[in-house]
Amino acid sequence: MGKLTVVGIGPGDYENMTVRADRALGACQVIVGYHVYVNLVKERYPDKEFLTTPMTKEADRCRMALDAARSGKDVAMVCSGDSGIYGMAGLLYELRGEAAEPEIQVVPGLTAACSGAALLGAPLTHDFAVVSLSDRLTPWEKIEARLAAAAVADLSVVLYNPASRGRPDYLQRACDILLRTLPADRPCGVARNIGREGESWTVMSLGQLRDFAADMFCTAFVGNSQTRIIGGKLVTPRGYRDV
Repeated sequence: MGKLTVVGIGPGDYENMTVRADRALGACQVIVGYHVYVNLVKERYPDKEFLTTPMTKEADRCRMALDAARSGKDVAMVCSGDSGIYGMAGLLYELRGEAAEPEIQVVPGLTAACSGAALLGAPLTHDFAVVSLSDRLTPWEKIEARLAAAAVADLSVVLYNPASRGRPDYLQRACDILLRTLPADRPCGVARNIGREGESWTVMSLGQLRDFAADMFCTAFVGNSQTRIIGGKLVTPRGYRDV
């Protein structure tokens, strides 16, 4: 019986991958994942066997990884960002169920909330919420309720999956929900292609974010009531100067 390691590879470039993730991928025999994520690591680990599935085939992908481990191979399932934040770790545990084998080990990675925040400055120094705007697995009504609650709670908010071809107006809809509570001049930002070619970041207001042409390569950040722009960067104080 082989071992299955769920590996968060961060944004995709080697410099933002943890040493532990690199060791796990170097030690495995098979790398499994969404084809876009597998392609990010293929060149660095050319001697591996690669198994991929397209988007929306997450359960098939996890079963493929479990079967490969059951066949005696050491397997790594790669996830963009962190392996447990919108990653495959939870689904792998669900599909394995109460069985003791194959052994599953989770290796964390740098999620977009962290890597995108670093590009924009320091917008997450205090409490924050992460909300995905994809309603493929979560009803929009629940997403709307979470956004509204985060706004009332005065949390900084990170928006994953802000728009796609099938959801071109979801960022606009999310901003409209936030604008019921938050002012239009609330400092915000967008990080795009984090850790990849074409990496960029933009600071703007919530009103401007509403009309921003986002896509699936973007991560959006909405500040809390203390967030301000300092030297062109988003900064959310935690209050150290007042201690």
